[in-house]
Amino acid sequence: MSQPFRQILPGSAIGVLGSGQLGRMFAIAARRMGYRVHTLSPESDTPTGQVADVEITASYDDLDAVRRFARGVSAVTFEFENVPAATAQAAAEFAPVRPDGSVLHTTQNRLREKSFLAAHGLPVVPFRRVQSLGDLHTGLEALGCPSVLKTAGYGYDGKGQIKIASPQQAAQAFGSIAGQDFILESFVDFRCELSVVAARGLDGQIVHWDVLENSHRNHILDISVAPARIEASVNREAVEIAFAVLEKLNVVGVLCVEFFLTQSGQLLINELAPRPHNSGHLTFDACVTSQFEQQLRTVCGLPLGSTQLLRPAAMANLLGCLWQEGEPDWAAACAFPDVKLHLYGKLAPKRGRKMGHLTALAENPQDASQKVRLARAALVRGRSVALPLEEV
Repeated sequence: MSQPFRQILPGSAIGVLGSGQLGRMFAIAARRMGYRVHTLSPESDTPTGQVADVEITASYDDLDAVRRFARGVSAVTFEFENVPAATAQAAAEFAPVRPDGSVLHTTQNRLREKSFLAAHGLPVVPFRRVQSLGDLHTGLEALGCPSVLKTAGYGYDGKGQIKIASPQQAAQAFGSIAGQDFILESFVDFRCELSVVAARGLDGQIVHWDVLENSHRNHILDISVAPARIEASVNREAVEIAFAVLEKLNVVGVLCVEFFLTQSGQLLINELAPRPHNSGHLTFDACVTSQFEQQLRTVCGLPLGSTQLLRPAAMANLLGCLWQEGEPDWAAACAFPDVKLHLYGKLAPKRGRKMGHLTALAENPQDASQKVRLARAALVRGRSVALPLEEV
């Protein structure tokens, strides 16, 4: 007979490996419930550190510092998947790490991730391993063109990938990306991009939020809308696949499954993120329990909260380009009474850097999407700032 797990109760300290905006929103949720938060990363005065109780500045490769960090908390989680697996293993010597380091190991490498999914019969974009130019030519023969060449590890927001339109571009593409191990994927002619954010507790219970409809700009998430405007059958299938992923990976925590919905109506898994996800930020304002509070509940072995969507919602990312002609007009966005402003406390805006987001609530997803776009456009009204065409 299995032993019951020990719940970690309010008043305890929870450690976060990583210190960006995901850790910041996790810390806000945790402190609201009476927990203390410690964060470790190579940076100081970070988005997470600004609201955490303790901020430790150390390299992830400094395993002695990681062990000291883990000794001071009751459990450890992470806020992005590029923390080295050895770091999670060192922390696990002194505190439970949730999700487990094995989940981190699988999902931080595109080749391992796709191979795991394919081995378990889950629908993925067709792919091939590439270690040489010869492998690339062989892969292009099998998958056809266009295809996308990606570094196997440590990539996000379109970094470390290039589209190959014809075999003649293979050599140039192979030489343009730094790395030793690559994955070649078929280019998908998709109808839309979707994501399912779900959470799995220590007892195996799984809950999910509404399927999210996402649009990207320059490979970076631009707008997320809930609920997604898709057929009920596609909705059910996306949730079923997400549940299977969490169970097969034995996740304890929050995980996002990103999908392509093809023109023919097929769902293909694009990527996994074993932590709260950018597309799920709207749950902070629009749901009974946010993805960040749910992450805390899973880490601490607490019962999972309701994921009910209180009102249709849309989220718009705020990137550094909004600052290119000075401070955005925050009062203009706040003049929309159903729009919420979230800023991450990052010290310097840079083009492509996620500085914050807006969430709009409305009676239906179409109105929410329009409202959040209008609020974001109001931030720079009258300035020559490069925004998506429909917002200018």
